[in-house]
Amino acid sequence: MTTHNDDVDWDRWPVADYLAENYREVHPSDAAVIAHHSAFYRGLPPGGIARSVEFGAGPNLYPLMLASAACRRIDAVEAGAGNVSYLEDQICHRLDASWLPFHELCRRLNPEVPATLAGALAPVHIVHADVRALPPGVYELASMHFVAESVTEDFAEFAEFCHTFARTARPGGYLVAAFMENMPTYRIGPASRWPGCPVSPATVTEVFTPLTRDLDVTHIDVDPTLPDYGDSGMVLLTGVAEAV
Repeated sequence: MTTHNDDVDWDRWPVADYLAENYREVHPSDAAVIAHHSAFYRGLPPGGIARSVEFGAGPNLYPLMLASAACRRIDAVEAGAGNVSYLEDQICHRLDASWLPFHELCRRLNPEVPATLAGALAPVHIVHADVRALPPGVYELASMHFVAESVTEDFAEFAEFCHTFARTARPGGYLVAAFMENMPTYRIGPASRWPGCPVSPATVTEVFTPLTRDLDVTHIDVDPTLPDYGDSGMVLLTGVAEAV
């Protein structure tokens, strides 16, 4: 049977295991994503975006750091209770020291990122909600990292998530995203199983071409320092949302 997003209890997402496996150090793939996205954000006026969204924020803080160079308000929209709790703990109470090297790299590649990690996260507003309920055309910039391909096994539903993501940006708004390439159903920690939908640069391009202009899609090779989830690397995207 194909697992869809609504078949999964996202409140049970194993936050501690996910962070331990992926974000306790800056892996080469992280550095590549940060370098790619920093080049994108350097092309925007510092503080020129009034309001942006991190679409399915999860517990990953570096996309929020990157956006802080250009965005005066960042809505981190997340459905899973554990992820929301982690974001609230980090942004409102204490910051894990493991995020400091990520911030240092973000700032080194784009000096418009605020000088402190706390300053970089100050524009973030945590929104506990299903991203599919977001109204269209609200944001000047929409960002998504490892979401649409990691919440369903159904390609049609993956495409629907991508459409919803692109529509959250107003026409002419910016899009920036990252996907795991050829991600199968995967495990995190010792036992938990989560849905994956294999995608490639070609399929990402196919989905986003009708939704965007100035679309740029590129690829990062698989990172041997990360757990073997069965993926073959990452797909990175930038573009400008079109009216659809």
